[in-house]
Formats: sequence, structure tokens, C-alpha cells
Amino acid sequence: MTELAKKTENRGPIESAGGRQQTLGEFMGSWWDRIRAGDLGSLPIIIGLIVIVAIFGYLSDGIFFKPRNFVNLLLQMSGITAIATGVVFVLLIAEIDLSTAFVGAVGSVTMTLLLREGDANWPWWAAVGAAMLVTTLIGLLHGLIITRAGVPSFVVTLAGLLAWSGVVLILTTQYSQAGTIVIQNPVVKGVANSFLPAFWGWFVCVAVVLGYAATEFYQRAVKARQNLAVKPIQISLLQIIGLALITGAAVWYANTDRGVPVSIMIALVFLFFWLFIATRTRFGRYVYAVGGNPEAARRAGINVNSIRIACFMISSFMAGIGGIILASRLGSVSTNTGGGNLLLNSIAAAVIGGTSLFGGSGRVTSALLGALVIASVENGMGLMGWNSGVKFVVNGLVLLAAVLVDAYSRRSRASSGIA
Repeated sequence: MTELAKKTENRGPIESAGGRQQTLGEFMGSWWDRIRAGDLGSLPIIIGLIVIVAIFGYLSDGIFFKPRNFVNLLLQMSGITAIATGVVFVLLIAEIDLSTAFVGAVGSVTMTLLLREGDANWPWWAAVGAAMLVTTLIGLLHGLIITRAGVPSFVVTLAGLLAWSGVVLILTTQYSQAGTIVIQNPVVKGVANSFLPAFWGWFVCVAVVLGYAATEFYQRAVKARQNLAVKPIQISLLQIIGLALITGAAVWYANTDRGVPVSIMIALVFLFFWLFIATRTRFGRYVYAVGGNPEAARRAGINVNSIRIACFMISSFMAGIGGIILASRLGSVSTNTGGGNLLLNSIAAAVIGGTSLFGGSGRVTSALLGALVIASVENGMGLMGWNSGVKFVVNGLVLLAAVLVDAYSRRSRASSGIA
């Protein structure tokens, strides 16, 4: 065992001190040992985000920091956050989904066609529900092919990328010679074009902070009952205060312009739901187990194939949510819906946020952090008027940096003997 591993074992991680509250010094010592061992957590993404914001704030002469641009940033990241949330589950089981952008496009086109006046003219809730059912069944199809036929997910979802892009092209050109179909329902159009009144923005802010505080103290009580070490109360209070300051500042700043976008609230509701599923349910534990070691998971009695299929269904379901948000923002669907750099941005958001490409490591909140980085880069480059070639290069470099950090972290943890 290495010297660092011995130090960490002697000092004890947060869960192993046993039945008492750690001192602040013990907690910080354990945290620093994990950092040295390569368990960087969200530290790289936070540092990177600060650097990105500082650079574009300087290059844009402060325009990047204006309230209107901040609200635009929230709008830009809504759809990416939703799609990336589903991608996280696929990455956690060490798989990949290259079809997610066009699966979302199939969902948005299906919804738009069902809403057409004089044709189907479905109610908005039925059209949205049908679209989500279609995208979820696509995920089921992908999962069944991958698990039953033993075809790698890269090949299956690459074929899906081609096939579903063709479906989008066929549907849009069949119902519109121009290849563009306008969304006619005001409720759906308002998804990405409506904003919370100031009161409701603050209400959500308070609810989020109180919910986090309740969860934090509940976890402390559970650990105490299980005779596990509890982190210092100062750290818990600092985290709650920090969340209150960040969310409060965001709501206040958004309210100085148009308010908090409804679309980001929809994305966050689904993100928090899947965060609960991943961290507080047996299914979530199984997902991490399958991603960490599928053979060990199988020997432990976990139905590995069912978990894989479920993760691809989640990915496609969230792709449908993201596709609807993006279609609402544009007010239409067209032949190039789902194209461009949407796939790159969605996968990059999950990876940049800290989800490992090697499986078994990462959090659902990675989608939010990564989407914030991607949207900040896209927004900043748009303000600077950079062309598409430069944008692709910059996004590629950001993604490469995230993967290199992940690889370095894995090697460091392996060499330290801690993880």
C-alpha cells in the first residue's frame, strides 16, 4: 500500500470514522488526501467555468455579464441540460449514445405533426405524451439490440443517428415542401418563451434551498443512526449558505431582465428527479454497480441487461424532453432539427461536467455543470462573432481537456491505491 493510501486509511474517509462528528481539521485533511489521490470531484469544472466567464467577460467588454445575456444563457443551456441528463445514465454504465440528438428531433417532429391544425390537432398534453412515448420506445429498441444481439452501443446508436436523421427528413419534407413546420400550439411555444414572475422565481429559490437543507440534515441524522462519521456542521451550513447565495443571485439577476425561463425550470425538475433516482434508489445503485464492474454486478444478482436497457430508455426519454424545449425555442421543426453540434454539445456536457467515459463514476448534476460550461462557451463565442470553424475547434479542445482530466484522475486514484 502506498504512503498516501496508508495516510488516508489511518485518517479515515468521511464514512469510516464511525459514529461521531468529524472535526473541521479531519474533514479538510480527508478532502485534501482525496484531491491528492486524484479524486478531484467538481473542482476542475468550477475552475474552468471561472476562467471561461472571466475570458469572455473581458473580450466582450462586459456584455457577457449583462442581465439579458444571462437570461439568454439560461435559455441556451435548457435543452442541452435535458439531453445531457439522459446521456449521463448511458455513460455511467460505460456505454455511449450517438443517436440522442436525432432521437430528440424525432420526438419534437412527432409532437409538431400531432399539433397541426386541420390535421391531427391533438391537445398539447397528448401530443407531448405521444412524442415522449415514441422516443422512449426508440431507447427500448436500441437497448434490446445492444443486449440481445450483443452489438456494441457505438455501432447501434451510430446506425440510429443515421436512421433517425432520415426519419426527421422524411417527415418534415412530406408535410411541408419548404421542410419547415411551424409549432401552432401556444402552450408548447411558451415552453421556451415564457418566464416566471419575480415572486415565483423567489419562491423556487427558497424551495430549492430549504429542500437541500432538509436533505442535508436528514442525511446527517441517518449517518448518525448508522454509526457513521458525520461531516462538520460548519461544512453543512457553508454548503447551504453557498447554495442560497448562488441561487438567490441568479434569480435576482434574471429578474432584472425577463425573469427565470420556464424551460430551465423544466430541465431542472427532471434533473432533480433523476438525481434522486440515481442516489436514493436501488436502481441507481445498480447503475453504478454495472458501470463499475458488470461481471461483479451479474454475480451479485443484478440483471445487467435490464439496467442497460433502462438507461438507454432514460437517455431517449430525456432526448425527447430536450428536443421539445429546443423546438419550442425556435418555434418550428425543420429538416436540420437535431443536426449541427447538438450531439457534440450534449455528450460533451455530460463528460465536461465530470461523468467518466469509463463508467461507474459521475453524478447526474454533471449534466447541469457541463451544460453551463458548453452554453457559456457557445454564448461567448456568439458575442464575439466567431465563425463555426472556430467554434468547433474551441468546443473540441474543451471536451479534450475534460477527457484528459478524467484520465489523469483515474490513473492517480489507481496509483494511490485508494480507488
